[in-house]
Amino acid sequence: MSRGRIEAFSDGVIAILITIMVLELKVPHGTDVAALVPIWPVFLSYVLSFVYVGIYWSNHHHMFQAVQHVNGAMLWANLHFLFWLSLIPFTTGWMGENHFAPLPAAVYGANLLLAGLAYVVLQRAIVACHGPESVLAQAIGRDTKGKASLVAYAVAIPLAFVHEWIACAVYALVALMWFVPDPRIERRIA
Repeated sequence: MSRGRIEAFSDGVIAILITIMVLELKVPHGTDVAALVPIWPVFLSYVLSFVYVGIYWSNHHHMFQAVQHVNGAMLWANLHFLFWLSLIPFTTGWMGENHFAPLPAAVYGANLLLAGLAYVVLQRAIVACHGPESVLAQAIGRDTKGKASLVAYAVAIPLAFVHEWIACAVYALVALMWFVPDPRIERRIA
């Protein structure tokens, strides 16, 4: 199987996830700025999640540029990754509707952690298929940034019960860390 099919399927799923998230934004009942105030937590959680989904989409695209062929393990690892991404609209909505309350903020972090772990599983499935000398294996190296992200999520989850905004700040910092697509793969391919 070519990588094009898995990329097209993943792109479609991610497009649907973004659509579901934006549909959760309800139109305010009013025509002044004050009508927007009650929906700011939902909008803020949407922006954070949109950035996360965009980061995953961009890095998924870059990672698949290093893929020569797809095997069954990669298909299942990709589905596993998409499963955790597909929960982001739910955890985003729950966190936003409840004004970043501790439990929804922690569950949102758990969702990010599990999506991050699934992404690592997908990376490893690709490296296992293509070998330790493959472009992807050489590009990711020790994957310090990826490991640091997982640690940050794991730390932020219990912090949500100390103060939810601390946890959300950690989630935002991890997103900022990944905002620029990872250039390691492009450098190896070039």
